[in-house]
Amino acid sequence: MNTSRSEFVAVRGIRLHVRRWGNPDASMLFMLHGWMDVAASFQFVVDALAGDWQVIAPDMRGFGLSDWPVAERGGGNYWIQDYLADLDALLDHYAPTGEVNLVGHSMGANIACLYAGVRAERVRRVVDLEGFGLAPSHSAQAPKRLRNWLDELRDPPQLKRYASLDDVAARLIKTNPRLDPQRAQFLAQHWSKPDGEGRFMLLADPAHKLRGPSLYRLDEVMAVWRKTSAKVLHVEAANSPTLAQIAGEIPLDEFKARFQAFPNWREKIIDEAGHMVHHDQPEQVAALIEGFCA
Repeated sequence: MNTSRSEFVAVRGIRLHVRRWGNPDASMLFMLHGWMDVAASFQFVVDALAGDWQVIAPDMRGFGLSDWPVAERGGGNYWIQDYLADLDALLDHYAPTGEVNLVGHSMGANIACLYAGVRAERVRRVVDLEGFGLAPSHSAQAPKRLRNWLDELRDPPQLKRYASLDDVAARLIKTNPRLDPQRAQFLAQHWSKPDGEGRFMLLADPAHKLRGPSLYRLDEVMAVWRKTSAKVLHVEAANSPTLAQIAGEIPLDEFKARFQAFPNWREKIIDEAGHMVHHDQPEQVAALIEGFCA
């Protein structure tokens, strides 16, 4: 197993934890994890890379070992714009000039795709692992969305605590039955920490469970995607349950037509995998990343 190095970078008033693997002089791959995940989630892909790469993966704000910006924000709200600004600052720190290769999973993939449109001159390649966006919203949904947000602020969500690391690993396997037990044990160590009372708490701000007051504006997202100059590789699990869940009653072909907004987009389907494709088939994902970004 390749060992990562931990660094902390001051970004916009907080400290972000960053994992780095590989030779510091090698070509860079920036990897962005998904919602309720951590940077160590990419360990299995890093181990499967055949070439000489430097992988840089942050714990997003409010996840892993990065700060929870509760005090300065008055309650720990998280917006997609915050993640974009954090990525912008991290790239200025690690790769202040030239173009970069971005790899993102789920939420991280959505961030990478948006960034590639906003900072088109900075992004060379994007590998999107199961990043679909959300179903389009409608203005009629706004009153209920705002009311629900206010109700959740009154009674904030909490995250479950676990009796042992084995229980954390079991929870990961419950979410992803394909997950190898040894990999689950590894992830559990980075996904949680002792809470000081004999149990284990997840390394995530419970405020991430809050649904924000803003609706998902697909037309605005696609307008950003159209500005992308990087080539984009979309990697999807065969018969992806996540895609089916997000699309809901929208036919899948109609839902995925949104990707036509990218000027240069291609797709790869992976068998025997679920939403966590980088856990289920890390060798295939690593080969796709290297072939696309080399």
